Amino acid sequence: MKIGLFLLLPLMLFANEEVVIKVARMHCPMCTTAVKKALKSVDGVQNAKVTLETKLAVVVAKDGIEDKIYLDAVKTTGYEGVMVSRKHLKE
Repeated sequence: MKIGLFLLLPLMLFANEEVVIKVARMHCPMCTTAVKKALKSVDGVQNAKVTLETKLAVVVAKDGIEDKIYLDAVKTTGYEGVMVSRKHLKE
């Protein structure tokens, strides 16, 4: 039995992904707070965790947000971000 596209469309619209961004110049907890706040302000972001020790931001968001959107959000804090990875999360 074939599943119609109209049945799969809602699943595709709500797919999530995990994005990892390196923010190398962060040096204090205030830095991580600023980066986290900026990433959480991106439309579609559900959660963001920023760790000073690893200098990584891990973002869970709806699928399909362009890299530039994340990097521009990081840039508003005065830091430069570099995309490390992107993976689809299973529902």
